[in-house]
Amino acid sequence: MELSEYLLQNWHIKAVSAILILAAWIDGRELKVPNWITFPMILAGLVYSTCVGGLGGLGAGMLGMCCGLLTLLPLYAVGGMGAGDVKLMAGIGAWLGWEITLAAFAVSVVVGAVMAVIMVLWDKSMKHHYENFLLILSEWMVIRNPYELSKIAAGRKPRMMLLPYGIPICIGTIGYFVFNGMM
Repeated sequence: MELSEYLLQNWHIKAVSAILILAAWIDGRELKVPNWITFPMILAGLVYSTCVGGLGGLGAGMLGMCCGLLTLLPLYAVGGMGAGDVKLMAGIGAWLGWEITLAAFAVSVVVGAVMAVIMVLWDKSMKHHYENFLLILSEWMVIRNPYELSKIAAGRKPRMMLLPYGIPICIGTIGYFVFNGMM
């Protein structure tokens, strides 16, 4: 198979993968996925979905976008996730629909959990992070107000080890693509 033929086969999967790699690289350096990546990704995904499937495709892209938003929005609401990560998942949904987005999210959660454990073990701070986990869990159970939880999380953020979640999203999603023969 020629290179041009390979690049055109499932080109939309490769485009999403390239965007995810760029977002992960920036998130790893700056702890932020910028709007200049996420908003065009979402818009282009909706345009692609519409071109491929007409109004039904637009509906599928919108449903995928909403699914992507809803996967990480609860964590964002309580200060545990950046807005760029949420919009990155929405972009995946706009391009690929809700089923692939949900599956990619599930794989990304596993990748993120493994990365978080490795980071904690590497830092040799398991006891500290376990105590933080219990504290955060008790805050969620007692306070239950997302605005208050977000304020508490913002105050704690400078003292915490942060995981640039664009990296697990990238690894998990591309891993899902490869495992399912989509690349």
